[in-house]
Amino acid sequence: MLDFFTIFSKGGIVLWCFQGAGVTESFTGPVNALIRSVILQERSGNNSYTHDALNLKYKLDNEFELVFVVGFQKILTLTYVDKFIDDVQLHFRDRYKNELEQKGALTLLNSNFAFEDDFNMLLREAEESSKARGPNSMRSFNESLKSQKTVKSMIETKGGDKGKEQGGKKNKNYTQSCLLPSSKSPKPPKEKQKGKEKRVWTLGGSSTKELDYSESNGNGAHAAGDQGLDTQQSKYSLHGCTRLNAGGFGGMFGMLKGLVGSKSLSQEDMEPVLDKMRDHLIAKNVAAEIASQLCDSVAKKLEGKVMGTFTTVASTVKGALQDSLVQILQPKRRVDILRDVLEARSQRRPFVITFCGVNGVGKSTNLAKISFWLIENGFTVLIAACDTFRAGAVEQLRTHQRRLNSLHPPQDHGGRPVVQLYEKGYGKDAAGIAMEAIAYARNQAFDVVLVDTAGRMQDNAPLMTALAKLIAVNMPDLVLFVGEALVGNEAVDQLVKFNQALADHSMSDKPRLIDGIVLTKFDTIDDKVGAAISMTYITGQPIVFVGTGQTYNDLRSLNARAVVGALMKA
Repeated sequence: MLDFFTIFSKGGIVLWCFQGAGVTESFTGPVNALIRSVILQERSGNNSYTHDALNLKYKLDNEFELVFVVGFQKILTLTYVDKFIDDVQLHFRDRYKNELEQKGALTLLNSNFAFEDDFNMLLREAEESSKARGPNSMRSFNESLKSQKTVKSMIETKGGDKGKEQGGKKNKNYTQSCLLPSSKSPKPPKEKQKGKEKRVWTLGGSSTKELDYSESNGNGAHAAGDQGLDTQQSKYSLHGCTRLNAGGFGGMFGMLKGLVGSKSLSQEDMEPVLDKMRDHLIAKNVAAEIASQLCDSVAKKLEGKVMGTFTTVASTVKGALQDSLVQILQPKRRVDILRDVLEARSQRRPFVITFCGVNGVGKSTNLAKISFWLIENGFTVLIAACDTFRAGAVEQLRTHQRRLNSLHPPQDHGGRPVVQLYEKGYGKDAAGIAMEAIAYARNQAFDVVLVDTAGRMQDNAPLMTALAKLIAVNMPDLVLFVGEALVGNEAVDQLVKFNQALADHSMSDKPRLIDGIVLTKFDTIDDKVGAAISMTYITGQPIVFVGTGQTYNDLRSLNARAVVGALMKA
């Protein structure tokens, strides 16, 4: 039933692999996709991954830096896989512990991991135990707890407690008896004190033996022993030191145990630190869902890892989280617009960039900034005014065109304007205008076409359908999502729905989704830079540009380490 099972190191060395009978396709493709999309992108909070028709389950061994991956058809429901992969990990660790403790790639390459017999035994046991359990039969009504309920048990008293009706009646009778005229008022019934009696600590006239409660504690330690001092020497002296008992040394060594690197990290050790980190990330504008997934991924990454010498749990978790955040912000693929424009020029065609996003985030302004950046690098630009919905959108782009041409006069470029505007007014089909603009740019030998689209909310289905049509028909080289750095949880919803709309309305098997992000208003957020993490994490795409002001020069590339430094600052 299993297609494959492989064990490899985090350095990429395959230690052992198994391929099911009748499986002809190699498992390198799914495993490489798992490494690129999950492990390298710090998304290991969930231990499953789907690739085409395969469902992959994986487990990280952080002590020996190993990865265990099993793959099977996703139409199958294999309930034993989670326990099976745990058993294989423990068995493999125990059998080859000596080889794994010797660090180094050369040692792993020279070692022989003959694991076939053990693997087949574990697989057979897992399949047999799964068959033995079988499906759970449904209980009858008489076997359920619901059948044992009566009408009386479901009636709640005034106090809200079902089980103390009788006690309530007694109190009511007692209240009524107190109101009856009588010469002697009845005394209330004495209630027995429940639980442990209060301990009264008094020093007057008491000896130290009377204050010794070690008998009742059952642990043989004096009450004063918790303070690390003997009861007979409770006062400090100038001439002699107090005698420490075993509890004092235990406290000191307990403190050192938290520092010295002889301890493997567990989920319980990291939980308090991760809770604080999660709250810190949310306070820095990271979406709550993304913050939880990041902390879960860090916990998976560190669980079982041996701490370094004289390092605390907090510093270890913080360091791992910083590395994860830097890894997320560094793109898994590089977007080099200048190189791509030169390549498109060699093919005698324009390089097309489409801008999309919600209303009011600064699409047109940042389009003008990117135009200025391209002109500074010696390229000619054609702006396609495809926002035929918002009043004043075309006039805004025309103003930017005039200002850019005034900064770079046509006489300095052979009498040809370096930037032109292609527009057809309002109320027209945006996809048709973009197609005509691209054809015009090809005939006039423009280097780059920048397509401005109307701002739209992610819940507006008609406008999202129009955007998907524009991208599907014209197939731009780059689709940039323009988002502002002020959003928190909204960034996740925007990007997910934009990508979903592009996928749903595409006519291709491999639809064009968002290729990169332009993050605007970055100068207004101080150190609350969490939106950068949320947007990059949810799409897996890089932040190409960052807008830092109102002038044409206020366009920067993202410095991942600077952003992470601001994010982790208290």
